[in-house]
Amino acid sequence: MEFSISKMKECIKQETDKRVSKDAAEELDADLQVRGNVIAEKAIEFAEADDRVTVREKDIRNALEDFHS
Repeated sequence: MEFSISKMKECIKQETDKRVSKDAAEELDADLQVRGNVIAEKAIEFAEADDRVTVREKDIRNALEDFHS
């Protein structure tokens, strides 16, 4: 999944009130994709550990906690 460059620029600008280059927005997009994939894979592991095929909110929360620890 790819986020739009304009959305990445908007996210950065909202937090910093600075202008944002296309390269910076593309770098953020690339990083978010990698992190998102890692979190999604971990969430799937949590769902499978509970013998479920559906990833639930709690799986994402657990994956996020695991990611940040």
